[in-house]
Amino acid sequence: MDMSFTPEHLAFRDQVRAWIRSAMPPHIRAKADVDGAFEQGEVMEWHKLLFRKGWIAPHWPKEHGGPGLDATSRFILTEELELAGTPHLSPFGLSMVGPLLMQFGSDAQKKRFLPKILSGEEVWCQGYSEPNAGSDLASLKLRAEDDGKGHFVLNGQKTWTTYAQYADWIFCLARTDPGGRKQEGISFILVDMKTPGVTAKPFLTTGGTPAFSETFFENAVVPHENVVGPLNGGWTVAKALLGHERTVIAAVGQSARQLRRIKRIAADTLSNGKPLLDDPGFRAKIARLEVKFRAVQMANYRALASAQLGHAPGPEASILKIRGSEILQQSLELAMEIMGHDSLAWFNEPGVIPAPEQWVASAFNYTRATTIYGGTNEIQKNVIAKLILSLPSR
Repeated sequence: MDMSFTPEHLAFRDQVRAWIRSAMPPHIRAKADVDGAFEQGEVMEWHKLLFRKGWIAPHWPKEHGGPGLDATSRFILTEELELAGTPHLSPFGLSMVGPLLMQFGSDAQKKRFLPKILSGEEVWCQGYSEPNAGSDLASLKLRAEDDGKGHFVLNGQKTWTTYAQYADWIFCLARTDPGGRKQEGISFILVDMKTPGVTAKPFLTTGGTPAFSETFFENAVVPHENVVGPLNGGWTVAKALLGHERTVIAAVGQSARQLRRIKRIAADTLSNGKPLLDDPGFRAKIARLEVKFRAVQMANYRALASAQLGHAPGPEASILKIRGSEILQQSLELAMEIMGHDSLAWFNEPGVIPAPEQWVASAFNYTRATTIYGGTNEIQKNVIAKLILSLPSR
């Protein structure tokens, strides 16, 4: 297995870096340089710049508007965007429902939705989790009852609906048949957020970000043609979507950038008159974290080399998800430790603490979720035990 980059791929990396430097608007670059938090308008501005370049959906095939990049070029593009600190694009359209529509959607659904996902004309959110259905997703209660007139009437609630307040559409799992096993009778339904009876109520995270919403459905009427895949076959569709989601969570580029930020903060933080980066104890902590990071980076390269040979990702993706999410959390934990009492000041106005540190605490709080979303790390360990180690289930 060859894990080295070809000259063509190295040239592509140079091309991507040069384009990012030239294309990033000054106000976005100013935030990227200090790992700042981007507003929704800035995220969509960057989305449209990538769309015009043709790089908005590197994993989409050409027939659906993608650039037709190979696996290594897709990886390079994603990694360079993360390393540059560019706004994180919403994955719900580009990485989740878009690929799902290609796999399960009707021709009419593909024609209607895919172009607007690419262009950013329509923003999506995900309606999976409910107050009593998180990891046990099959326990969901959102009802979709057939009115006998070509529509479903939706009643119920979703929670942890990321940025639902900005979304034009939501893809939902809803119970269309209450009988049988709980994994049965679930359908995958697309819902216009402007539908009467659909309400998104955002709430603040502990890090001060309006990232999540509760979404309510009160007699919301949705046409039958908005069901993706077979009626009552939504569980199969849902599992496929979780596979698409899990491929974007290893976050190797994000962790590399966090390590750089840790070293920068430690170099600027004095302890007994000397930079904290010169303290042997802290240097050892940084070194241990970097060793872990290099290991998961190498595992990511192994998966990439396999993908370049045409092999689909298997259960080993669960290993990347576990280690990648843990390392991202640990890097922000170490940044908080270096900052000391300043790490508790995440509600300060800009300028109160140095810019490179300003968003650390907020990011620390937000990334508590990385070991939960996309399938909790406990669930991923079950996948590894069953499919890699062949351990018997209890």
